[in-house]
Amino acid sequence: MKIILSKNNHYIRLTDERMNHVIKNHPEMNGEENNIINTIENPDIIFEGNFNELLAAKFYNKTPVSENKYLVVIYKEIENDDGFILTAYFTRRLNNRRKIIWKH
Repeated sequence: MKIILSKNNHYIRLTDERMNHVIKNHPEMNGEENNIINTIENPDIIFEGNFNELLAAKFYNKTPVSENKYLVVIYKEIENDDGFILTAYFTRRLNNRRKIIWKH
């Protein structure tokens, strides 16, 4: 298990179970654990989700899928400065209709 500090100073857990879940649903994420960590620690932007989750996004020039994509990591911050990752995926575009929580 990896522990990552978010921009809101919550400790976000990335468990082996969750990483396996991410890879099962998004095979291109295999080997991207360091980029997932980097996206939580140093996002370009954080959006508010629909169900109290947060979406951290970071632009990467080179990805396993192609060039010039965003990595989006969806996670929850809960009480006592705790949190956990739900999923992660690459995308070309960000949903600009979401409320911006933080921007670099």
